[in-house]
Amino acid sequence: MPRFAIVPDHAVTIAVRVRYFETDKMQVAHHANYLVWFEEARSAFCRIRGIDYPQMERDGLFLPIVEAHCRYIAPARYDELLSVSVFVLECARRSVRFGYVIQRDETLLAEGETYQILVDGNGRPRSWPEELAARMTLGLPAT
Repeated sequence: MPRFAIVPDHAVTIAVRVRYFETDKMQVAHHANYLVWFEEARSAFCRIRGIDYPQMERDGLFLPIVEAHCRYIAPARYDELLSVSVFVLECARRSVRFGYVIQRDETLLAEGETYQILVDGNGRPRSWPEELAARMTLGLPAT
């Protein structure tokens, strides 16, 4: 059973077309590309929310992925237009968990999660600056 049956309202959704080099001999997208598409959607999420990731890095803050999961449900094929949705599942003091849904029209192809921890340039965990936390959690239901 899909974990994310409904994409939440606070999700950011992008379109991705499956390119030929992302496929195998049967023109099915290789499984590693789903994580690349997650990242592409996450980057769009940050841009849309006004989170300047390059500036974060210049300020000495980084968000490495410490866990990544993907559940493959149906194949994506060459030249198909997919929608990739990303949304915050949880934002804690020093971490964020994103959820992802990849669809072709109304067909669920994959869903996943990444867990990221905010660290400084030495890899030490840091707390979210207030403005970044507000942008990251925009649209999340109050807890």
